[in-house]
Amino acid sequence: MTSITLSPANASPATLRARIAVIDVMRGLVMLIMLFDHVRETFFMHHQVSDPMDISIVEPALFFTRTAAHFCAPMFVFLTGLSAWLYAHPAAGPRSATGFLFKRGLLLVVLEVVFVNFAWMGTLTPAILYLQVIWVIGLSMMALAVLHRLPLKWLVALGVAMIAGQHLLTWLHAEEGTLGYYLLTVLLQRGYLVADGAMKIKASYPLLPWIGVILLGYAAGPLYARSCTPQARRRWLLALGGGALLSLAVLRGLNLYGEHQPWVAGDSAVQTVMSFLNFTKYPPSLDFVLFTLGFGMLGMAWLETLDNWFVRACATFGGAPMFYYLLHLYLLLIISRTLTAVLGINHGDRYGVEHVWQVWLIALALMPVLYWPCRAFAHYKRSSTQAWVRYF
Repeated sequence: MTSITLSPANASPATLRARIAVIDVMRGLVMLIMLFDHVRETFFMHHQVSDPMDISIVEPALFFTRTAAHFCAPMFVFLTGLSAWLYAHPAAGPRSATGFLFKRGLLLVVLEVVFVNFAWMGTLTPAILYLQVIWVIGLSMMALAVLHRLPLKWLVALGVAMIAGQHLLTWLHAEEGTLGYYLLTVLLQRGYLVADGAMKIKASYPLLPWIGVILLGYAAGPLYARSCTPQARRRWLLALGGGALLSLAVLRGLNLYGEHQPWVAGDSAVQTVMSFLNFTKYPPSLDFVLFTLGFGMLGMAWLETLDNWFVRACATFGGAPMFYYLLHLYLLLIISRTLTAVLGINHGDRYGVEHVWQVWLIALALMPVLYWPCRAFAHYKRSSTQAWVRYF
């Protein structure tokens, strides 16, 4: 949301190791990982994966491709909260982030309904309108617009309660068509908001835990204040990330709490690892969040010490997140329609590939194609005085 004001492609090594640059680097990295999953959803959807995944029928390559994509939404939402804190605490002194967060969140909801759904479905009137990750990020930002003025310790408590406490609410049910049903569908239980008519509407990302994640991201903002030294920030990130993974090891290892599907020993070591890592994403379970944010914070501590061409490329992608998101979806739509027209359909109503390695190859080939437009837009974003540019 708030990008570095530097040119990652041309920055000096010292600049790239600055405290703010790593936010764009991490954001760009998870966006590249996301590309693999979206290529899978475009060209490999004939091999469906459930949530959690059915490891008895999902091959390891597909399982770990999907598992890697688990990092994308949590880290993006966490970094959105962190960036919101930086926006609210510039060098000139604290300022209100309420207006920016609310308008940005509302824009994301509109983008989800109109442009993102069109990119996925190829029509403005799909049979099902899906409210997915961009929608939930938008609503989370609007919630943060209201809550960010609370003391940071309250935000931490609220964030933890929303993420960890969701498992105590699984008993809640409401009759379809009632206010309680719609609240549960939006907050905790993915399902249809409109189940009849020419266009159904499905909320795919239950909101409540994601508000918790964005609150934790905002509360982590002081780690990137000018007064926090790189050494202190690194110690905190290592401690927090390590603490999250240690908690995961205990909760998941003993099947105590945080995931409704217990892990079991498989016929092989790989099957056992797959069972252990088979977390629920919709809504994100406590174990899912501990896993993704735990490794994410360790990654941020590590990435801040690096300077190479890949880090700079990630920073470029991360400097234009919404531009990249829309661009890659529309590029995939164009490629899919072109291949279907030229090669014909071979899986349902679309053209699809036969192997996971082909998904990886397509994603890798698209990265340099996406890089140059993103680099150009990031440069325009830094030099432009247009207000709308800040939102992309």
